[in-house]
Amino acid sequence: MFGRSPLLISGSFRPENLGQHALAMIGNACFSIFVVGVLIFTIIAATYEPEDPLFHPSDKISNFLTSTSNATFESDSTVIKTGEDFMAANQTAFNTFINITDVADSAELAANVGSDCQNETGKPIDCKDPEVFHTMMRAAIEKFKDIHFYRFGKPVRGDEDNTCDMAWRFRPKEGKTASLYKDYRRFVVSRAENCSLSVTSIGEYHTGVNARKRKLNKQAVFEKEAQKGEVTSLPVVGEIVNDSLPVVESEAAFKSGKYLYYAGGGDRCKSMNHYLWSFLCSLGEAQYLNRTLIMDLSICLSSMYTKTGQNEEGKDFRFYFDFEHLKEEASVLDQNQFWADWNKWQRKDRLSLHLVEDFRVTPMKLIDVKDTLVIRKFGTVEPDNYWYRVCEGEAESVIQRPWHMLWKSRRLMDVVSAIASRLNWDYDSVHIVRGEKALNKELWPNLDKDTSPDALLTTLKDKVEEGRNLYIATNEPDRSFFDPLKDKYTTHFLDDYQDLWETDSEWYTKTRNLNNGAPVEFDGYMRISVDTEVFLRGKKQLETFNDLTSDCKDGVNTCSTSS
Repeated sequence: MFGRSPLLISGSFRPENLGQHALAMIGNACFSIFVVGVLIFTIIAATYEPEDPLFHPSDKISNFLTSTSNATFESDSTVIKTGEDFMAANQTAFNTFINITDVADSAELAANVGSDCQNETGKPIDCKDPEVFHTMMRAAIEKFKDIHFYRFGKPVRGDEDNTCDMAWRFRPKEGKTASLYKDYRRFVVSRAENCSLSVTSIGEYHTGVNARKRKLNKQAVFEKEAQKGEVTSLPVVGEIVNDSLPVVESEAAFKSGKYLYYAGGGDRCKSMNHYLWSFLCSLGEAQYLNRTLIMDLSICLSSMYTKTGQNEEGKDFRFYFDFEHLKEEASVLDQNQFWADWNKWQRKDRLSLHLVEDFRVTPMKLIDVKDTLVIRKFGTVEPDNYWYRVCEGEAESVIQRPWHMLWKSRRLMDVVSAIASRLNWDYDSVHIVRGEKALNKELWPNLDKDTSPDALLTTLKDKVEEGRNLYIATNEPDRSFFDPLKDKYTTHFLDDYQDLWETDSEWYTKTRNLNNGAPVEFDGYMRISVDTEVFLRGKKQLETFNDLTSDCKDGVNTCSTSS
């Protein structure tokens, strides 16, 4: 009625053939699924563009590209860790700080030298007098109770007959980083009729300008401290910074050198996290190949850090990072200087170059290249034109990013030190995230309520002692929002210290000189850097998503992955 099946007609449908037909059908079905899967995967791989170039981060990325805390002052713009953040805070030098018991007082010194000051009362103070030196040291130790003094410099005359300037190196008693700080202040010294000396006042941070000397020869310092068994290569905030550009001294030196240059690519104007992850890949390859890295010190600042909301070219690497330390630790040259020398001597000396246009050519394949210059040229297709792709795959286990060579700008850290010093290094800090997150009740249902003044007072009551200096790092633009906290605490914000980067500040003068006389804006990344670092130097540090609210940092149901 319905016709016969072809299998029945052909006579091939027999009981003994059932197993073979079943296996054939299953095999065909599996092969079809495999082909469809490969097709789908190929389409996704060809069209997928990740939101963040650092997608699927490895443990190394997670460790290095997260800030010391989970502070998020603006979305995706946290200040990442740099080399000094990984130094052990309990190094040898930190056990050799000077206590007040180590310093003789004025009476002891006067008795030892048989002082007779009947005719000295009205005369100028001799700042080189050991009695004056010890009196100033004791006064500093007694006044600044929340810091450890590592070394005092000899006093020098101030601007008046009764003033002396003195410098010292120190670190906060509860400091969590290995950095040392340098301060120099002006002391007003008086002598009483009974010959005793006293300090009547001590100036503000960095007021003792006559005591700010240039740094000693680093090799001499290294040898001297090595003999004492003291630490070296510690960042010292407050020292004079020498980040002038290195030059090749002679034609012969240039000719004998080997160089690496990364050209083009899609890393420009990306987040600072992305920039550093790629830059340190190039520096790591240069070290592996034993070549000098040719650097472009001109950075494009991502729109996420600018007031205009647009990417901004022409930012100097030295605004944000310690180039002096980098050039002491690594072999680097500014590209402008390099190309000037290359154009001058390349034809005469027949210098050769080796061009690489595929990031999949590993550094291991370039180790035996003899050419003077290796250029890695990157294309226009993202993400295959990101510099960090060179350090992926089999190169990841060979190329080590030299994080220890990268420190934060000591000019910015000097602003941090100035703020902390004005608070006598004795304050607590709280990070309060509001902004768009507080308005988004779907992802952060409790954040707005939990960061309201009333809720903050309730939360802080058991965590921060009443009357304390409280530094508030926040993205809340209306500072008056926090006025109710003033009844219990002395509140401080980053903008309270604008004089430290305005036109008559030390920072402004130094960066302007660095920028060929053009003014430098204290931009969004600088603000984030300073705000974060001041926050991290508080004695107690309270985080929004750890201490103030039960909401998750990245939204509902993400606590297990964002903490």
